Amino acid sequence: MDIDETTIASQIENLEKLRRSIAQVIVGQDQVVEQLLIALLAGGHCLLEGVPGLGKTLLVRVLGQALALDFRRVQFTPD
Repeated sequence: MDIDETTIASQIENLEKLRRSIAQVIVGQDQVVEQLLIALLAGGHCLLEGVPGLGKTLLVRVLGQALALDFRRVQFTPD
């Protein structure tokens, strides 16, 4: 599969636009955002863990809105 430099530059710009749109809402979670985008681009899965109030649900909701995707939440409890 041949990909020219214009296509690569366009995809990089699209990724940066996505990152900027997320950064307008999610502040101080740059590493989490980057890891989530890497998982998305690699076609993998991402499990977000953490105490309540860190913005995990908001992050995924904003990502879905930026990509025009549906949002569904799955919540696990330890019991």
